[in-house]
Amino acid sequence: MIMEYIEKLWTLILNFSPQILTALAILIIGLFLIRIVTKLSRKLMKNSGVEITLQKFLSNLVGWTLKILLFVVVISKLGIETTSFAAILAAAGLAVGFALQGSLSNFAGGVLIMVFKPFKIGDLIEAQGEMGVVKEIEIFTTKLTGLSNKEIIIPNGSLSNGTIVNYTTEGTRRVNLVFGLVTTLI
Repeated sequence: MIMEYIEKLWTLILNFSPQILTALAILIIGLFLIRIVTKLSRKLMKNSGVEITLQKFLSNLVGWTLKILLFVVVISKLGIETTSFAAILAAAGLAVGFALQGSLSNFAGGVLIMVFKPFKIGDLIEAQGEMGVVKEIEIFTTKLTGLSNKEIIIPNGSLSNGTIVNYTTEGTRRVNLVFGLVTTLI
């Protein structure tokens, strides 16, 4: 009885070995090509002057997207139906999107800030009722150092949707000073 199972297993291995070897070759070559494409995209973004945080994020996004596509290709090569897998992946993406709605708003705001660059690190800005020097622009938040040397963290979603006053852009500022004069008659 054990010999029958071993023979059936050996037959299955022989029948599916070309598919397994092909899928393994696609996986290895695909991972190698993904690494090259990710490095190339990072280099192109660096040369075109894209913000460092956005470079890292977009290259990671490219890498993970290509890895998911490679996974789908490999499992389809093994003979697994990918239509149901794609439907499950789409439903999971929708559920995660609803769960992370606030975070996705902050992420989109961070991308907008990095693309349109209303301010840069070192600028003195006023936004969301806070004033400070921009210390760090991250993908979800922006960190300011307040005038009293306190750290202020503003979510990028509300920052990109609100009014931003950048005091550093023009270089010089006008300051209005009001003086009162007291006169005495002697």
